Amino acid sequence: MYDIPFLDLPPLVGASGTVRLPGSKSISNRVLLLAGLAAGTTVVQDLLDSDDTRVMLDALRALGCGIERDAASPATVRVTGLGGTLRVHEADLFLGNAGTAMRPLVATLAVLATLQGGRFTLRGVPRMHERPIGDLVDALRPLGCRIDDLGQPGYPPLALHGTAGGRLALDAPIRVRGDVSSQFLTALLLALPLAAATRDVVIAVDGELISKPYVEITLNLLARFGIAVRREGWQRFVIPAGSAYATPGAIHVEGDASSASYFVALGAIAAQGGAPLRIEGVGEGSIQGDIRFVDAAEAMGAQVKRGPGWLEVHRGRWPLAPIRLDCTAIPDAAMTLAVMALFATGTSRLDGIASWRVKETDRIAAMAAELTKLGATVVAGADFIEVTPPAGPWRAAAIHTYDDHRMAMCLSLAACQALVPGLAGHAQPVRILDPRCVAKTFPDYFEALFGVVEAADVPVIAIDGPTASGKGTLAAAVAAALGYGLLDSGALYRAAGLAAVDAGISPDDEAAVATLASRLPLRFGQGADAGRTWFEGPFHGRPGREITDELRLESTGLLASRVSALPAVRTALHGLQLSFRRAPGLVADGRDMGTVVFPDAPLKVFLTASAEQRAERRHKQLISKGISANLPALRADLEARDRRDSSRPVAPLKPAEDAKLLDNSELGIEQSVQQVLSWWQERRPFDVS
Repeated sequence: MYDIPFLDLPPLVGASGTVRLPGSKSISNRVLLLAGLAAGTTVVQDLLDSDDTRVMLDALRALGCGIERDAASPATVRVTGLGGTLRVHEADLFLGNAGTAMRPLVATLAVLATLQGGRFTLRGVPRMHERPIGDLVDALRPLGCRIDDLGQPGYPPLALHGTAGGRLALDAPIRVRGDVSSQFLTALLLALPLAAATRDVVIAVDGELISKPYVEITLNLLARFGIAVRREGWQRFVIPAGSAYATPGAIHVEGDASSASYFVALGAIAAQGGAPLRIEGVGEGSIQGDIRFVDAAEAMGAQVKRGPGWLEVHRGRWPLAPIRLDCTAIPDAAMTLAVMALFATGTSRLDGIASWRVKETDRIAAMAAELTKLGATVVAGADFIEVTPPAGPWRAAAIHTYDDHRMAMCLSLAACQALVPGLAGHAQPVRILDPRCVAKTFPDYFEALFGVVEAADVPVIAIDGPTASGKGTLAAAVAAALGYGLLDSGALYRAAGLAAVDAGISPDDEAAVATLASRLPLRFGQGADAGRTWFEGPFHGRPGREITDELRLESTGLLASRVSALPAVRTALHGLQLSFRRAPGLVADGRDMGTVVFPDAPLKVFLTASAEQRAERRHKQLISKGISANLPALRADLEARDRRDSSRPVAPLKPAEDAKLLDNSELGIEQSVQQVLSWWQERRPFDVS
């Protein structure tokens, strides 16, 4: 997950490969609650790991459920349920911004507190306290549930309390509005089997029920846990007497169909010719209503093949056809259609989306604002949105995500604008503000996206400088701040020198070292392993090993200086260096990144410091590691390296003509990072005022 303030997406021009979807949020949190209420232990497989499921798991633990994650398979969780009987009668539960946790837990704990006694407080982030829950509360209070508003009436936070031995008023049907959110009905369907031991329980829906496919998910899962609800149309639901939750033993969570929509749309826009974009985790037979998004994408021009647990998407009609659709059945996935409309030949209209206004943000207002930033013409109403694509070049836009995961993911598709006829030379990058919000349902969304796209112009920041100038530390910090990849070119040369010694080859044997370098079995750590490096084995008869510490040795640095002066070695490593240029961007540090390897880099920085300062830094570094060092000798060695590197015939150490010079003799790392980021921002097209 990109835990950074913003992420810039370069223009994308193609897509192919395979994406494995995370588990469905809607199924994951329903299954967790059902498993928590059932007797026995349920093994939940392929569970979504996200903010929303984590708060549900935390809530179940607080209520006394047993939660055990499989160490060998973290997506498998064993839940030992309560069997319908409270073990904890008082708890303060924080549920973040997870509607799929807040709504059903309010209903469940209100029923249990009334029958068995207890006091429970449920709260969330500020946005959760703006999401209405009054219709659910209004359905529960006539049953005898005691629910106190702790803030604005009709909104969380809430306090639920009751005395053991209480009764629920179940003689009349329990009435709930169906035209605001289907989660209110789902909450009652999940909670009221706990009160149906001796009698039928009837739920009646007032008004037109929206998001029916989500209710179908609920009914399907209830049946898996032993509750056979009788449905009379979409207005009356009967939970039969004698109902009791029973574990199915094991249950698999489908891949998230809403998340699939982004990649189905990406395939419709960018998978032209060649291999398709394959989506694994959801396909034929899915119980999720959002799988119907595929039909809408096909209507706009996508070519989709379906199979059990997979989809394959190619671009068909191009540009896409505009669409007019009642999206009542697919409100979440409909957001993706609004962005697909940018790539259509006319105006698209999406109706039946009133529920957008009570989601993580007011999605109708948010979508209208962000699409307008890109240059689209947007008309929005109480329950519809009309989108007409930009008439000319799109605008560079910093997309505000409103702490809404779906805004971040669907608007990322705007980075495909280079594919619009006539815009190839005018495409702009797209900035996604607060990309970390995707953690709600798809923490690795952007990593998955970058794994299947081809970018037209991946930006590079080249940071060059002499030995011990701090360029590696600076480059790593800048890359982390921007979410870009990192190329430590010095590590390649150090590894080549180290590999030569391992193989018994002289570091001055140009041909032999070049041959070795052309098949260097290096692996650089990513994520939690960033900064670590391995030789993959077997290599020259030796097993693989981590070489992180060996690369930092002074002796290895001397080897790097020798092999980097060999033209054939530099040629052998050049292709490997270029391969690091991948979306969303790259920060490359070395001695010739801006002059030779990436001469088209939009920002080149030449970092230096006096030999005296560099020697002192290196001395402190070595002493801190318990390595004895002589300061005058270090300075003399650095000066000798500077002379050798700057006078070598191939790629001598020197600033690129258009490089920014940064002397960090008197600067700390944070000051240096901020200076580079400031220079970078000057080259970005976004208005940051």
